[in-house]
Amino acid sequence: MADVHALKKLDLNLLKVFESLYVEQNMTRTADALHITPSAVSHSIKRLRECLGDPLFQRSNNRMLPTPACQRMAPLIIDNLTRLRQIMQHWGEFQPLTSEHHFRIGMHYALEPSILPALTERLALLAPKVTFSSVRVDRITLTRDLGAGHIDLALDVALPIKSPVLHQKLIDDEFCVLVRKNHPLGESLTKDAYFNAEHIGVSNRSSGASVEDLLFQQQGLSRKVVIRCQNYCSAKGMVACSNHLLTVPRRIAEHLKQDDVQMVSLPINIADISTHLYWHKNTEQDSALSWLRALFDGIFIN
Repeated sequence: MADVHALKKLDLNLLKVFESLYVEQNMTRTADALHITPSAVSHSIKRLRECLGDPLFQRSNNRMLPTPACQRMAPLIIDNLTRLRQIMQHWGEFQPLTSEHHFRIGMHYALEPSILPALTERLALLAPKVTFSSVRVDRITLTRDLGAGHIDLALDVALPIKSPVLHQKLIDDEFCVLVRKNHPLGESLTKDAYFNAEHIGVSNRSSGASVEDLLFQQQGLSRKVVIRCQNYCSAKGMVACSNHLLTVPRRIAEHLKQDDVQMVSLPINIADISTHLYWHKNTEQDSALSWLRALFDGIFIN
């Protein structure tokens, strides 16, 4: 049974930990999401268990699964926390020159080199006390993460997503090819030579075609991907010491290009890759997030 006297003194920070653990179902991921230690997560949940008189979560392998009572009450608690955040977001107008607001922006790591320097430069000029975190975006939980305020905005490729998540195109980028310096195809990469060559593919998924391969398939074309890795920087290192080709969006290629590799045009026309900005409709009128969206517009909008 819940301790009525303890409930009157309940630390709302415990509910924030509870919400994150309910979503993540893992102590370590919860600690990473909240930027605290796993022991701090464990201590917070222990205090909440004592207050509410329920185990709340039960360990099953590497997962923390909610008890029946937790499963019943968690959606109501999380919904009210979300409403409270929305109320607080509307408290006063955002003043960029003096604000110490912290934004959490979800994006794929590969976008950081082409996005974060320009964002940092603009913030230093317009909002010198504002800080931000770039965090991993999970497409499966994107709607929930935006709605719960785990992230304020997200940047990702065009996704089949609908309300309550809103979006707009931010960047169109063409594909190009990175090859090692003095590569025999560096000055004369034809369509036939491209599809006869061996390629390095980049994807953080364990299987499935990459974006560029899906675009090739639409034209009935396929290439020979002999190495698949998760990181463009790793792929660039392999390109520099082999005859493999790396197909990459041009903005990313510009940041990877060094003395040991060169950039050449893709010898076939395929659709550009688009980066979209995503946000939850409940934050549409929030002055701080409206300002941040406008900032992205001013830096990157086509």
